[in-house]
Amino acid sequence: GSQALHELANLLDPVEAVSDLIGSALSDDPPATTGTIGVIARGYSPELDAIYTASDDARQYINSLESVERKRTGIKNLKVGYNKVFGYYLEVTKANTDSVPEHYIRKQTLVNAERYITPEMKEAEVKLLNAEEEIHQIELRLYRELLGEIGTYSESLLLTARILAEVDRVGTLAEVAARHGFVRPHLTDADELYILGGRHPVVEQLLAGSDRFVPNDTTFTSEERIHVITGPNMSGKSTYLRQVALIVLLAQIGSFVPADEAHIGLVDRIFTRIGAQDEIHAGQSTFMVEMVETALILQQSTRRSLIVLDEIGRGTSTYDGLAIARAVIEYLHNHPRMGGKTLFATHYHELTELENILPGVANYSVTVAEQGEQIVFLHTIMRGKADKSYGIHVAELAGVPKAVVRRAAEILDELEAQANVWQIDGEAVREPQPGDQLSLFGGSDHPALRALKQIDVESMSPIDAITRLHELVRMVQDE
Repeated sequence: GSQALHELANLLDPVEAVSDLIGSALSDDPPATTGTIGVIARGYSPELDAIYTASDDARQYINSLESVERKRTGIKNLKVGYNKVFGYYLEVTKANTDSVPEHYIRKQTLVNAERYITPEMKEAEVKLLNAEEEIHQIELRLYRELLGEIGTYSESLLLTARILAEVDRVGTLAEVAARHGFVRPHLTDADELYILGGRHPVVEQLLAGSDRFVPNDTTFTSEERIHVITGPNMSGKSTYLRQVALIVLLAQIGSFVPADEAHIGLVDRIFTRIGAQDEIHAGQSTFMVEMVETALILQQSTRRSLIVLDEIGRGTSTYDGLAIARAVIEYLHNHPRMGGKTLFATHYHELTELENILPGVANYSVTVAEQGEQIVFLHTIMRGKADKSYGIHVAELAGVPKAVVRRAAEILDELEAQANVWQIDGEAVREPQPGDQLSLFGGSDHPALRALKQIDVESMSPIDAITRLHELVRMVQDE
């Protein structure tokens, strides 16, 4: 608060001695890099000033030489030039060589001109070049001495830097909070998370002036620990996940948060598994990266952690992915060390069954409005599971050719028709019961289910669990 800022202000040391030293030692417009002449100010070092004076005199002599020699010789087109091979020279056209004084020394012959030097010109050139080298060496020495002297104030400078950084942090967070309507969160030691009207701090600003950002509520209690979130692509699931993580992070660094109200129990860590990216340089596929990160979360998270998981299992086959996703949820739910507040977005609608099996799991979905054959994403997170995925509608919105969209709809109708009838010996026998289609395994006497019941989840490592899952999936697929 303001009291803390006053205390910081009292500790602030302006270190005026360093400011005065830098102001007197460095030129007003120094070059961007050291090693270039002009870093040290005139008047700081008598030794350096004397060399600058000699250099200035030599440069002034050369600069005035052209006009002086034109008057002396009467050669109106006489020029003074410079190149890296011969240095400074006097150039006279062939038509005027008869007017060249005897003390000129021919240095180079060109097609239409002759180039000359004089002893005085060469002497000035040597002074100028030597002065530049001396200036460079002296400035480098003085600059190092300056750094050493400033270094004696390092303790005060570091303290001042830390104080200014803290003031900058607080001021920036305060400005953002005031400008964008953030509120002060209530931080507690309770194992809770309640956000009313939460918003994504970045996406909200990107939408400013166009669409209005749709705020969402988030509630975790000691009983409800895992939110399984379903909904179509582009509906806002990933934005919502990031939004909750950012609000918790902002609260714990001392910031106001983008919400109408927030009660946040302190978390020990925030774990995220979001996005898909191959680690090509490490020889790791998307799925391997996903599993490595998931394993880390399962090994290190605790009940006081916030866990954000987006589309676990999408990097492999449907059955493998579904099996792994379900096992991860069960592990987070059942392991005594686990139970961290978890947001689990998924396209596996079968996972919504877990709400009826695991007491700490709750289904949430992103609402969609159907207007004829069109859909409108409402971006609102509601209690309950999504009715369907709307994948074909999303493909149409993405610009997939209409012929492909129509064919996909036909194939979907065929698949849904097949799913609505079970057949034995070619005869339709009955409609499936609600649990039939969605169950990961078959009936209660299925060997895979019996094997699953014998697993001691608490004694298994994440890698062992994943290996066992692959075995169970093969048991189902081999039937």
